[in-house]
Amino acid sequence: MTSLRAFRLQDLFHMSLTNLDPLTENYNIDYYMNYMMTWPSLFTVAEDQDGNIVGYIMGKVEEDPDWRQFTPHYLPWHGHVTALTVAPQYRRLGLAQTLSKALERGCEKEDAWFVDLFVRAGNQTAVGLYKGLGYSIFRRVVDYYSDDPTGRATGEDAFDMRKPLSRDKKLKHIRKNGEDFKIAPEDIYHG
Repeated sequence: MTSLRAFRLQDLFHMSLTNLDPLTENYNIDYYMNYMMTWPSLFTVAEDQDGNIVGYIMGKVEEDPDWRQFTPHYLPWHGHVTALTVAPQYRRLGLAQTLSKALERGCEKEDAWFVDLFVRAGNQTAVGLYKGLGYSIFRRVVDYYSDDPTGRATGEDAFDMRKPLSRDKKLKHIRKNGEDFKIAPEDIYHG
């Protein structure tokens, strides 16, 4: 049996089952601590009966600064999935969906327009998972990732995928055929 709870600092010592996956991004300790302190309601872990962390989702709410409002790439108040990972032996059990819904509920409480995430364009398993969770491709960020784990190229594109929340009743923050809408990494604000 698996249960969800808020991330605690000591969880960093129990994340090996999830963070050893080659497609899981690993961060510095201070990065995890920043999320824990700034957005505690958006950092959730799944724990097995033995206390092992078998999955987690780490997110935040943000918006671009006012000066970007009149640019074509402005992002209003929204939730962002920084990391979602599930240990290999716990996949295909609905845990990613459960963790995603927990983050989406937190973003709804924050009155966000949508939740977005970045995923490697070549990771078709993850793209399919997110589509199944209600996300759609909003745009392609060309060469967003500086490495390509397939070894075919020097970099890899990312899909910026979005799921509208209840505030976006007119669905103005999603688009059809987003994989064909290409932008450069520098078009994304990293404040």
